[in-house]
Amino acid sequence: MTEPRSTRRAYEFVRASVSIPENKKSPWHGIAYRVLGAVGLLVLNALIVYVDRDGYRDSNGDGLSWIDCLYYSGVTLSTTGYGDISPVTEQARFINFILLTPLRFAFIALFVGTTIEVLTKRSRQAFREARWRKTVNEQYIIVGYGVKGRSAVNTLLASGVPASAIVVVEESHNFDQDLAASQVVVVHGDARREETMRAAEISRASQVIISVDSDDTAVLITLVARRLNPASNIVVAVREGVHNKTFRQSGANTVINTDESTGHILADTALSPLAGAIISDLLDPTEGLEVHQRKVEAKDVGRKPGDLIETGELVVSVIRDKQEHRFLYTDIGVLKLGDDIVVVRPVD
Repeated sequence: MTEPRSTRRAYEFVRASVSIPENKKSPWHGIAYRVLGAVGLLVLNALIVYVDRDGYRDSNGDGLSWIDCLYYSGVTLSTTGYGDISPVTEQARFINFILLTPLRFAFIALFVGTTIEVLTKRSRQAFREARWRKTVNEQYIIVGYGVKGRSAVNTLLASGVPASAIVVVEESHNFDQDLAASQVVVVHGDARREETMRAAEISRASQVIISVDSDDTAVLITLVARRLNPASNIVVAVREGVHNKTFRQSGANTVINTDESTGHILADTALSPLAGAIISDLLDPTEGLEVHQRKVEAKDVGRKPGDLIETGELVVSVIRDKQEHRFLYTDIGVLKLGDDIVVVRPVD
């Protein structure tokens, strides 16, 4: 059955919007490589002709100088062929056929390499995208690459999440250079459109972080993300706390009030400088303390949450049977396999 035209258009849009990271070199590197290669072939050709210069005839009859050999190499490799210098002996013609003819092909291929590269670039991109789609699973999707989105990506990378497991959905191309340096997968498009989020393989994402500047836009993105993946954990950054309920009804698991949280941290730091320093420390993923959620391991089973302080972990929450027990977890008793715990610990 032939696909509807609208489906084909959406599919083409999806494929064109995905950018799989690759090791890119500067365009000047390619230009320098081709120029040096061409000069090398030209000099090599001239040397071969100069060694056997007695087997060539010059139209002016004064023999071949080094400059004549360079000239002959230039017009020969470029297939211009004026005919004023030509091989006349069997040895010279044989060398031309065996050695110089392959050099001509190499010389021409070197200069058409740029055209060939352009023609094959789309095929390489399609191959990388297909390979990525086969292997991606449980990825982190970051919607919006402003200050918050960039910080989220850097934190994930610093926490050991591989770049291949991070997908950034960003409509603007202003951040392409930074994104290329971070080696994450990029989907360019409007995250409010389903085809854009499908391009990010949202159906297989475990975490979705929405960090756009507009709360109105964030609500629509949350609705799309929840509809396409009912099981993912969606975290949304909002500017105004009055919208918290709306976001939770839209499908967000966690809503973070960025502006209000910043204000609280500023006030806490002013009132209690040491407490503010600890909060700042927790927000820095590279040193000091960190908040981490993990599964209860065999060595933890049978121990009380407070006992883990001996191993350098302060348990602040226990999740059992999808129910969270914060701070006061006296009803938990001892830890069991299947529990999750949230701990404050030194950065590894």
